[in-house]
Amino acid sequence: MSKSMPALIADTTVHDLVPAHGGAPWRIFLHVPSAPAPEAGWPVLYMTDGNAVIGTAVDAMRAQAFYPAGTNVGWGVIVAIGYPVDGAYDPLRRSWDLGPPPGKTYPPYEGTPEVRTGGAGEFLAFIEDELKPWVASRVTVDASRQALYGHSFGGLFALYALFTRPSSFQTWIAASPAIYWEDRTIDRFLEGFEAAVPYGLTATVILSAGEYETDKLAPFQIGAEDEEKRLQQKKVTRTDEFARAMAERLDALPGVRASFELHAGENHMSILPVTVNRAVQAAFAVRAKDTALC
Repeated sequence: MSKSMPALIADTTVHDLVPAHGGAPWRIFLHVPSAPAPEAGWPVLYMTDGNAVIGTAVDAMRAQAFYPAGTNVGWGVIVAIGYPVDGAYDPLRRSWDLGPPPGKTYPPYEGTPEVRTGGAGEFLAFIEDELKPWVASRVTVDASRQALYGHSFGGLFALYALFTRPSSFQTWIAASPAIYWEDRTIDRFLEGFEAAVPYGLTATVILSAGEYETDKLAPFQIGAEDEEKRLQQKKVTRTDEFARAMAERLDALPGVRASFELHAGENHMSILPVTVNRAVQAAFAVRAKDTALC
C-alpha cells in the first residue's frame, strides 16, 4: 500500500513578505543550492510571476548544473516573486506591479475591483530596497552576477527596470515583452536611458518571442471562431517586431549587449518554460574561473 506525500520543490522555501510601508505581502520562493556557496557568493536569478515559474526554474537548473561541462550551467540562487494565491497568477496585483507608470484604470476582472496599472516603480523599489537585502541576509550572494527574468507584462517590467535602475542587475531576460502596452509608454523610459547610459555599464539583454506571436497563427488557431480577432490583435501587439527592434536599438548602446530570439513552435504562453530555461542558462552560465567550483 503506497503512502502519498506532497511533492515539494527541492531546497526551496516559501516566505510571505510584507513591505515596510505595510500592505499586501508578496510570496517569495527562495531556492538555495545545498552545496556550500562559492567564494564570491552565489549568482542570483530574480523572477516575476513566481508562482508560475519557480518549479520550472529549479528543475531546469538542477537537471543541467550536475553536468556543467556539457550544459555550461552552474548552480545559483533563485528568487521568484509571486503572490499568496493557489493559482499561477494574481492578475489584479500583477497588473499593478508590472505596469510602468503613470498607468491607467481598466474594468474589473471577474469578481475583482477595477484594474490599475502603473505600480512598477514601487515594485522595483521593493525588490531593490527590501527584497535584495533580505536575500543577502540569508545567503551569500555575488552582487556582480544578478539577473532579472520576466514574461509578457514581466518582460515589460524587466525593460522598465533596465531603463530606470540599470545598475540593479547585469543580465536581463525579457520574454515576449508587452512593449506595445499603453501606447508604448515604455519608450519614455527608453529615451531617458539612451540619453544617459551610465559610464561603465555592462548589461546583457535577451529579448524573445514565439513563432506564433508573429503574424502567423498557430495551427490549432487556424479556422477557429476567434481567428479574425486574433489576427487583428497581432497587428496591435506586434510582439516579435517590437522586441527585435528593441534588441537592435539597445545593442547599439555602449556597454549593452542585446539580442533577440525567436522560438519555433511557441505561442505567448507556451514560451514560458522555454524562456525560463534560457534565463537559467544566462544567469548561471559557467565562467572559466568557476569551473573548479562546479
